[in-house]
Amino acid sequence: MTMRLSSAAFPDQGTIPARYTCEGPDISPPLAWSGVPPGSESLVLIVDDPDAPDPAAPTTTWVHWLLYNLPPTTSELAEDLQSLPPGTLQGRNDWRRTGYGGPCPPIGSHRYFHKLYALDCVLPDLGGPTKAQLEGAMQGHVLAKAELIGTYRKTRG
Repeated sequence: MTMRLSSAAFPDQGTIPARYTCEGPDISPPLAWSGVPPGSESLVLIVDDPDAPDPAAPTTTWVHWLLYNLPPTTSELAEDLQSLPPGTLQGRNDWRRTGYGGPCPPIGSHRYFHKLYALDCVLPDLGGPTKAQLEGAMQGHVLAKAELIGTYRKTRG
């Protein structure tokens, strides 16, 4: 069985509704998944934008949300997530804070990659890691990966 990641708010490759962006209340979208492989000890969620700042000439990948040590029995995150599943820890996004920060592209239409990883271990408390630190800790422990891509273009400057 293949691990799958989806959202009731937008289809894969579809437009992310404004409510999950800086042009709305900037709340986290609902996410759901299935097919977590046997032997998984934890899950990691990374949401990032490889098109920053300008999709015509991207120079960085902007990190929007980092969650790790999600229990493998968890199968969804509610819209506007207010409390994390037990044991779940957060990393720092590129606004230098924990938590979800929604799309807010300065120019053009950007792609937002929601990546879910199943790991064969529970990671130690990394103390609010960056994406690079989290990915380093994950190395050699990934059993499966699922991806959901949404797009967004601001409607006002």
